[in-house]
Amino acid sequence: MLDNAPHDARARRSRKEWRKLWLDVHLYIGLVAGAMLVVIGVTGGILVFWHEVDAWLDPQLRIVAARAGGAAAFAPLERIERAMIAATPAEGKITHVWLPRDERSSYLFYYDLDGETRRFGIDPYDATKTADRLYYSKVSPFRHALMGFLFQLHWSLLLSDLADDGGVVVGVAAILLMISTLAGVYLWWPAPGKWIVALTLKRGARAERLNYDLHKLGGVYSAAVLLAVLMSGVYMNLPTPFLWIVDHVAPLTDGGRPTRASEPAAGRSSIGFPAAVAAAHARSPEGHVERVDFPGGEQGVFTVYQDDVTGVGPFIRSRSLLVDRYSAAVLSIDDVTQGTAGDAFLRWQWPLHSGRAFGLTGRLLVLASGLLCVLLFVTGVIRWLQKRRARRAAQRL
Repeated sequence: MLDNAPHDARARRSRKEWRKLWLDVHLYIGLVAGAMLVVIGVTGGILVFWHEVDAWLDPQLRIVAARAGGAAAFAPLERIERAMIAATPAEGKITHVWLPRDERSSYLFYYDLDGETRRFGIDPYDATKTADRLYYSKVSPFRHALMGFLFQLHWSLLLSDLADDGGVVVGVAAILLMISTLAGVYLWWPAPGKWIVALTLKRGARAERLNYDLHKLGGVYSAAVLLAVLMSGVYMNLPTPFLWIVDHVAPLTDGGRPTRASEPAAGRSSIGFPAAVAAAHARSPEGHVERVDFPGGEQGVFTVYQDDVTGVGPFIRSRSLLVDRYSAAVLSIDDVTQGTAGDAFLRWQWPLHSGRAFGLTGRLLVLASGLLCVLLFVTGVIRWLQKRRARRAAQRL
């Protein structure tokens, strides 16, 4: 009979070296990028509820008194548009509008002026201006409104205020943190018959073991949400390489960058956003309009975003429609049911990132995973310090 002991010893040594490699990967990425994960995770958790937080912080801008009849008593969109025009400075350029979320919410118009982004509210009942606020300033990140500051901090760590490609750093960090998360899952993966122990907190454990279990279980239970949020973050911050990879795995329509343009003006004036909303509603009467993006140039288009659309799917109920700015023709309808499998995969990214894919449950999961980032970083650093002290003690013996 052949002696398998040398082979078994080599296999054990190989597994030990492989495990040591992934432990180092998990450790050093966590130490280097973990602080970024805390900032990105906490701000992201807050931002899934940004409308609610924003309204709480600035009710004068966002909140109006409800009237009898509720939304049925709202002024016509044409009247809201006239109020928008009157409220916009001569050199200001409207970029988008959030429509009222309920009977106590204002219209929220964003406009660019002299290198700044500002916003004002319009009361949906009487079309009066509620307030006008600075949202984002190129001069200094500390002049941003809190929501503007949090969005910039989340997607670029404020580096976009210094360079146009500031989001690249966060995109690369997201890739590294995905690798670290996968390494952590690999290191945790239990042997057969050990699953219950691996998925529960040890009772009566000493502080060192408790810290280890908190780190392990926090990572395991948040891994799926973290990976989804990090992957979608890579898409948003590094779209070109992300689209190239997806297109080679599951071909995308027009490489993931379909272009839609309005017909040449040919002497025609641009329609207003009420006409764009009406055109979108005529093609897609389900759901309600939550936002409209205004055309960015002479051949730009209106983008009308709908929510609570029936017939799209059980998890994502949103849809966007592109509307020609001169003819009001609907140029395309985009949702997860349209296009190739690769297109559908891309359209899942924002709903997953924001938690909106699963309604309130999804938003709460993203919030919880963001807060868990603090636990993972703190317990990870404590674990590293514990092991370093143990090694130094062993060396003194």
